[in-house]
Amino acid sequence: MKIYTKTGDKGTTALFGGTRVPKHHIRIDSYGTVDELNSHIGLIRDQEIDKHYQNVLMEIQDLLFTVGAVLATDPEKATLKNGKDRLNIPRISEENIAVLEREMDTMNDALPPMTHFVLPGGHQTVSFCHIARCVCRRAERLASALYEIEPFDEHTLKYLNRLSDYLFVLARKLSHDLQANEIKWIPKKNS
Repeated sequence: MKIYTKTGDKGTTALFGGTRVPKHHIRIDSYGTVDELNSHIGLIRDQEIDKHYQNVLMEIQDLLFTVGAVLATDPEKATLKNGKDRLNIPRISEENIAVLEREMDTMNDALPPMTHFVLPGGHQTVSFCHIARCVCRRAERLASALYEIEPFDEHTLKYLNRLSDYLFVLARKLSHDLQANEIKWIPKKNS
């Protein structure tokens, strides 16, 4: 199979179902940002971190392909003529969201209470986590805007929201594990 098809040479691309849209369409921006997020998560997974976190991140990466597929599907062509879903894959579920919540609860139990915002950084791996969190928030904003125009399964949107929270807690836990300096943001006062 050739990687280049030349079908996008004029600035359009096809959604699942065949509908062609401009490459700057919000739907393309949404799932493109999810793809970007997936790459950043791969970078975190490639770091020297606990195997458990690597496994959780790999599962997240798998689910982000599901999120991308949902976002890449034209809602008008989501159902085939025979009545079956075009996407013959499991969707994001409440259990997928609950996994992130349980992981966050476990990590939080091992951390000191957060009393201030923290400055991103302290260790390269932690910084990668914060970058992924920010990209996740952007993906969520774009997906939210798309949802207003053309609604899709709400679990998809909920998963992105919970995932950004997970990435924040993971950054804090990795700071702790790596004994990185977590710098609190303490606003300066006007004199």
